[in-house]
Amino acid sequence: MSSLQNLQAPLDPEMERQRVELAAIIDRNTAEDGSYATAIDSLFVSRHSSSHQFAPVLAQPALCIMAQGRKEVRLADETYNYDPLNYLVVSVSVPLSGKVAMVSPEEPILALRLDIDPGEINALIADAGPLGVPARPTGRGLYVERLDPAMLDAVLRLTRLLDTPKDINMLAPLVRREILYRLLRSPQGHRLYEIATTNSQSHRVNQAIKWLNGNYVQPLRIDDLAREVNLSVSTLHHRFKSMTAMSPLQYQKQLRLQEARRLMLAEGLEASAAGYRVGYESPSQFSREYSRLFGAPPLRDMARLRVGM
Repeated sequence: MSSLQNLQAPLDPEMERQRVELAAIIDRNTAEDGSYATAIDSLFVSRHSSSHQFAPVLAQPALCIMAQGRKEVRLADETYNYDPLNYLVVSVSVPLSGKVAMVSPEEPILALRLDIDPGEINALIADAGPLGVPARPTGRGLYVERLDPAMLDAVLRLTRLLDTPKDINMLAPLVRREILYRLLRSPQGHRLYEIATTNSQSHRVNQAIKWLNGNYVQPLRIDDLAREVNLSVSTLHHRFKSMTAMSPLQYQKQLRLQEARRLMLAEGLEASAAGYRVGYESPSQFSREYSRLFGAPPLRDMARLRVGM
């Protein structure tokens, strides 16, 4: 399944001018390839000048905008592409992998990420009152949306503040709030609205996701998790899979394997020790599932990663 949106029409001249300016600001703030925190809270900028695959990572709620280039991300067996015409929104924590292609040092990918706090969305809804956001069936915890002039203008104004640091404390929270408001009012804004609205089923599933993120080492008992978030087992399973494209057990497995990989790479743990640390009792099962996710057994994967460091 793919959510690739066909490029229908290029940006109009004014939006193209703004895109070029946004790319220039990101370029000035990314001397080398990588992702960089900025002086604006929760705003990150990145550059990539060579084609490569991204290993699975746990993506947090965020708005991702491409000023130059194109990126593909994958959730389970689904593919999502975004570019200067279309932005990506991650509304719940989900394990994503991906790739960048057709880039060069002369034409690198230049992108930004603005992290989203669901509590901030909830406060915005409370302050703004009824927003007329339609109720719809729960969809995936990420989506691609067409970039409109108002959103691009707000994102550019936020990013411009990197050139005037003295204005950040006063103006950045205001522009950030405008961006979140525009996300809520966008055609797919109901996905953020549902997750932020206390006691909705989507909100409760998001609570289950948060619980798994904090307790993935523990054995997973679906009955206990369902009680924890006040949902029936069948509703939790159905809604969880609808939002993340995987079952709670599959989600937990990805969390465990990603943490084991980090432990081996950052702390030098042996594979069996890392597997045990994240909840595996069988080294052979750990190695099989690790190979399935990362494309190679732990020892070979570590050797490959360290060569690239």
